[in-house]
Amino acid sequence: MASMADKIRDFLRSPRGQRLVQQGRTQLNKPENQRRLQQLANKLRSRGR
Repeated sequence: MASMADKIRDFLRSPRGQRLVQQGRTQLNKPENQRRLQQLANKLRSRGR
């Protein structure tokens, strides 16, 4: 039985997974999304205090 990590690895190596990774990289290159991600990271960091 394949572990969850194996299933994820197999998916990311598939054409559909590669397409999804490329879409994610494209979205991350947009300044608006970088700003939103930074705000989320700051919010999560401040929770731990």
